[in-house]
Amino acid sequence: MILWKRTFLLGFLSWLLPFLISFLIFPVKRWNAPLFATVMTLVVVLTAEVLLGFYFRGRTVTSSEALLVGTLWFLFDVVLDYPLFSHGPMRMTGLNYYSEIGLDYLIFPLFAFGAARLACTQNSSQRQGRARA
Repeated sequence: MILWKRTFLLGFLSWLLPFLISFLIFPVKRWNAPLFATVMTLVVVLTAEVLLGFYFRGRTVTSSEALLVGTLWFLFDVVLDYPLFSHGPMRMTGLNYYSEIGLDYLIFPLFAFGAARLACTQNSSQRQGRARA
């Protein structure tokens, strides 16, 4: 069962945290754009890991719920982010936005699904180990 309030609160943070960090390190982009892109990808991965930990704290992890929550966060991020970059001072085209920024947000559903599958596999192995003992 999806925790809607938690999903939306953490979804907002999934956009806000990388956005704020990008402002802090934006000067790096002027002298080394690939480094900036790599750091921002790592920021999104770390954000996904931390926020998914908060989302599933004290709850059973399921792959389907993790994928749905990650997909909602992806959509949330693009809806908040794209207008700022397409109509703001950067005036990016849709192609530029998605190739430079937007596709990074796919980390949320992909990481969520992979981490949930790993957690489910480990839980299943632990249960089987206890059953044998």
